[in-house]
Amino acid sequence: MNQTINDLKTRRSIRKFKDEQISDEDLKTILETGTYAPTGRGAQSPKIVVIQNPETIKEFSAWNRSFFPMEMPEDMDPFYGAKTLLIVLADSELPTYVEDGASVLAVLVNAAHAVGVGSCWIHRARDEFASEKGKELLKEWGIPETYEGIGHVVLGYPDMEAPEPLPRKADYIHYVD
Repeated sequence: MNQTINDLKTRRSIRKFKDEQISDEDLKTILETGTYAPTGRGAQSPKIVVIQNPETIKEFSAWNRSFFPMEMPEDMDPFYGAKTLLIVLADSELPTYVEDGASVLAVLVNAAHAVGVGSCWIHRARDEFASEKGKELLKEWGIPETYEGIGHVVLGYPDMEAPEPLPRKADYIHYVD
């Protein structure tokens, strides 16, 4: 089987990571690959914010947890102890910004898998960056206020076996004559 097809079919969300930072080389490869994600009209509106400072990740974890729709225990880490946090933002002035950001997120998780790095796509970035704190962070980072949170990707070396895939639903593909 073609390696790309195999990687796409075998990637799984990883929710337990080793207590070590990913290599700069792996990070650079993942990030560069993310910049090649398809975007509407080739506009490349998304931005990828990289955070590797443990204290900053801990703060973002608590912040993300505060937007969880149900009560989440205080010791629950929605980033699963990952040592690298990526935040994908996209410019809401473009009509395809949500799709553009989702495309980047999908490429990031697949690129990570291809180089042996575990990943998990985490939601609630939209809520985070719609808040006052999120708007302040955008300003602090020099990112225009028209940017919205699309999602997070946490990265790390897996400390678990990849889960088995769920069976594909019978009506996933629908042919029309």
